[in-house]
Amino acid sequence: MTSYEPTPEDRFSFGLWTVGWQGRDPFGEATRAPLDPVEAVHRLAGLGAWGITFHDDDLIPHGTAQAEREAHIKRFRQALETTGLVVPMATTNLFAHPVFKDGAFTANDRDVRRYALRKTMRNIDLAAELGARTYVAWGGREGAESGAAKDVRAALDRMKEAFDLLAEYVTGQGYDLRFAIEPKPNEPRGDILLPTVGHALAFIDRLERPELFGVNPEVGHEQMAGLNYPHGIAQAMWAGKLIHLDLNGQSGIKYDQDLRFGAGDLRAAFWTVDLLESGGYEGPRHFDFKPPRTEDYDGVWASAAGCMRNYLILRERAAAFRADPAVRQALRDARLDQLVQPTLAPGETPQRLLEDRSAFEEFDVDAAAARGMAFERLDQLAMDHLLGA
Repeated sequence: MTSYEPTPEDRFSFGLWTVGWQGRDPFGEATRAPLDPVEAVHRLAGLGAWGITFHDDDLIPHGTAQAEREAHIKRFRQALETTGLVVPMATTNLFAHPVFKDGAFTANDRDVRRYALRKTMRNIDLAAELGARTYVAWGGREGAESGAAKDVRAALDRMKEAFDLLAEYVTGQGYDLRFAIEPKPNEPRGDILLPTVGHALAFIDRLERPELFGVNPEVGHEQMAGLNYPHGIAQAMWAGKLIHLDLNGQSGIKYDQDLRFGAGDLRAAFWTVDLLESGGYEGPRHFDFKPPRTEDYDGVWASAAGCMRNYLILRERAAAFRADPAVRQALRDARLDQLVQPTLAPGETPQRLLEDRSAFEEFDVDAAAARGMAFERLDQLAMDHLLGA
C-alpha cells in the first residue's frame, strides 16, 4: 500500500504565514500563540516539506531595530542550513499596517507609494540573499469600495510604474529573480485591481520587462469568483507565465476560505494535479492555506501534512487515470486527438479554405450534429479513478 510520504523531491512548500496563522479573523481573536519561524522550519522539514516562504513581517516583526533584525535573519538561516529547507519565494506585506488602508503601489497618497516601494526593495534584497527565485506580488489593498475613490486608469499607471521600477532594480542588482502577480477579485477590498489571471496576463504585456513577470494563481481566489482554477493555470501555462501557484481548498463562491488542499472542490483539485503533473509544470507546489482556528498546534501540523498527502493521493489517481486503456480509448472517442491537430493544413490560406467544398458546401451539418461526444463516459472514468473504484 502506498504510504504517501512526501519527500523534498516533491517540491512542496508552505508560507510561514500559513502554519503560523494564529486563527484571528474579523469576528474573533487569536486562538493560537505566535509560532517561532525557526520552529516552523524544523516542523515542516520533519513533515517532508521542501521549502518555506515568507512575507517580510512574518520573519521580522514590523519596526524591529537593525541589530535585532539581523539576529532574526541569522536564526532563520541557521535553521534552513540545519534542515536543508530552501526559500523558493518571498513576498512583502503591503496590506496589514494601517498605512496601507488605501493600497500600496496604487495608494492615492504619493508618500505611501514611495514607502511601499522602499519596503519591497528592502525585502527583495533579503529574498535574494536567502536564494529565492520568485517574488510574489499580491495587491490585496489595491482597489476601492466606491467608484469615485479610485481613478482606475491612473492606478494602473502607478502599478505599472512600480513594477517597472522593481524590475529595473532586480536587473541592476543582478538578482536571479522573477515576479509573480497574484490575482484576487475581492477581500479585503470591495474590488481589487488585477482580479483574475486574465487581467494579470494582459497587464504584464504592458510592462517594460514582461519577461521578468508571470502569475501566481491561487485556488480560492479563482473559485471565489466562480472561475475554473485548472482552466486559469492552463492559460497561464499556455502563455508561458505560470511561474508559481498557491494550492488550497475552497467551497464555492464565498469568502476566501484557505482550506487545506483537497478540501472543498475535490474534483477541481484532481484536475489541478492532473494538469500540473501531465503538463510539465516544474515550479513549487506551494500551499497557501490556513489551519482552522478550531485547531491547536497538533491540528496545525496535521492540516499541513494533509495538504501534502492529498496532493500525493491525487497524483497517484491522476497517473492511473492517464495510464488506463479504457481512458485512452474514451479520449479517442471524445476526439481529443483531433483537437491537437491544426484546423488548417500546412500553408493553407483563407482562399484555399474558401475553395474547399468539403468544409462548407458538402459538409453534412446534420450528421456532424448527431455525433455523440462520449464525454459522460470519460468523466465517469475520471470519477472512478478519483474515488479509487
